[in-house]
Amino acid sequence: MDYFSKEEADVIGEIANISIGSSATALNLMLGQPVTITTPVVSLVHKDEILNDYERSCVIVRVQYIQGLFGNNILALKDEDAKIITDLMMGNDGSGSYATSEITDLHLSAVAEAMNQMTANSATAMSKLFDHKIEISPPQVQSIIIKDFRFPDDIPDDLFVKIKFKMKIGTLIDSTIMQLYPFDLAHSIYKLFQRRK
Repeated sequence: MDYFSKEEADVIGEIANISIGSSATALNLMLGQPVTITTPVVSLVHKDEILNDYERSCVIVRVQYIQGLFGNNILALKDEDAKIITDLMMGNDGSGSYATSEITDLHLSAVAEAMNQMTANSATAMSKLFDHKIEISPPQVQSIIIKDFRFPDDIPDDLFVKIKFKMKIGTLIDSTIMQLYPFDLAHSIYKLFQRRK
C-alpha cells in the first residue's frame, strides 16, 4: 500500500465494519434471516483490478455521499447472492423462482430497496461515529458484464480502497460483499475520524 498507510487501512476497515454492521441489522429485518457481515479485508487497488474477484458478471450498487462527505461509495454483489436476496424479499424461502432465473429489472429493484435500507443505516452509524451529519443519495443498481464494464466519467479515480466482507445470510448465502471507496473519499473519511479524537 504505497499510498495508503497501515493506520489508514485499519481505520477505514474499522469504520466500514461499524457501518456495515448496521447494514446487516437492516438486512436481517428485511429478509427474516440471520445476517452476519464480518472480517473486513482492506486493500488499495487500481480500477482495472477491482472486479477480478468476479467471474463473468455481478451487480453494482452506487451510492453518493451528498452531505458531510462527498464522493461515490460502490458495492458489488455476486449475481447468485442478489437472486437469493430478491427471492427472500418476494416472500419465498430463498430457493424459489427468483433465485434461479436470470437477473431482471425486478431483481435490480429488490436489490435497490435492500441497499437503500442498508446504506441509510450505514450513513446513520457514520453520522453517530463522527458526530457529523452524513447523508447519501438513493442507490443506483445495475447488472454488469465484467469485461464490458467501464467506470462512468464522473468517477475518474484510478485508485480505490477495496473492502471485502464475509457475508452470511442464514444457511442460504456464505459469500463476500465488496465495498469500494475512491482513494480521495477514503482519505476524507480517515481525516474525519482523526478530527473526532
